[in-house]
Amino acid sequence: MNPRITRLAEKLPELSAEGIWITDETNVTYLTGFTGDSSSLLVTANGATMLSDGRYKEQLADECPGLNVAIKSPLQSQTDFFVDVLQSAVTDLAFEADSMTVAALDGLKKALPKTNWIPSEGIVLYQRSIKDEHEIEILRRAVDINQRALQSVLAKLVPDWTEAEMALELEATIRHLGASGFSFDPIIGAGPGGAKPHYSVGDIRLGDHACLLVDWGTKYQGYASDLTRCFHFGKPPERFNHAYQAVLDAQMAAIEAIRPGAKCSDIDAAARKVLQQAGLGDYFVHGLGHGVGLQIHESPRLSVVSEDILQVGQVITIEPGVYFEGDFGIRIEDDVLVTESGYQVLSTMPKGLDDCAVIL
Repeated sequence: MNPRITRLAEKLPELSAEGIWITDETNVTYLTGFTGDSSSLLVTANGATMLSDGRYKEQLADECPGLNVAIKSPLQSQTDFFVDVLQSAVTDLAFEADSMTVAALDGLKKALPKTNWIPSEGIVLYQRSIKDEHEIEILRRAVDINQRALQSVLAKLVPDWTEAEMALELEATIRHLGASGFSFDPIIGAGPGGAKPHYSVGDIRLGDHACLLVDWGTKYQGYASDLTRCFHFGKPPERFNHAYQAVLDAQMAAIEAIRPGAKCSDIDAAARKVLQQAGLGDYFVHGLGHGVGLQIHESPRLSVVSEDILQVGQVITIEPGVYFEGDFGIRIEDDVLVTESGYQVLSTMPKGLDDCAVIL
């Protein structure tokens, strides 16, 4: 078994299980390297078996050499196929409760009445949160492409571009630099659009507003980066400078608090305290950040209510923001690696107040 599957198998005694059935496709990819879909993975102390169908036989051989594979016959139903593989494998079977429907579980319980089904949640997600050196290098590259792409696009912005046109130019540049595209639908908010934390893009002309918020990410070799920067064109609104500096100070306070063993809620509190002291606490309406990896939102979560503890090897976002409804929003976001001695900010794109000015 590969090291990732071996680490998962070592967790089976904690689950009081003889095996665990991985049905979340991203978790399957993480554990095996398989990039297809419609497949699952059975892990026991003695080995692992991929459950798939004939469409992926050749791909599985290429991407997962040495992995035992069970291929569904086109004459079988999905349930019959699962029963054939699972009933002879284990009696006490853990499963990913957050990726299986109630209806599917009920059907399997009826088909396998002697199986003891043990729900589990988050076991692979936690394992995924701690990156190895190879993953960290991929994430470094994803961040580098991300920031270089935006810097390139900023250099050729014109007032007549719409938010959507800027997004198209940004994605084309990301692809030109070697990535597969965006890691999520970008947020490019001119003026009031930037005051909506989960705004997308529209047909608003950039030159019609004084402020611009850009939250964008790159997918490189399957891994996601996530950054946010804010800009102004000409003279900024009256409260822009105060708000921007407060958000930047809040972000730096949070980053300085990052270390192995730190409570994620304490990191959030460090940023929130700065904004409260600046009179902007009520305008910070979301959590501070999240892990990144194969997915754009992963463990750990950084928020007031988070119970997560930072571990060496996790890569997290730190993204405080304030939003003035109908006017503009400010958010500053970087990707940060948790190291043995504290932290390393992976993104290097300038973010000082003087770096916000863009000439159209």
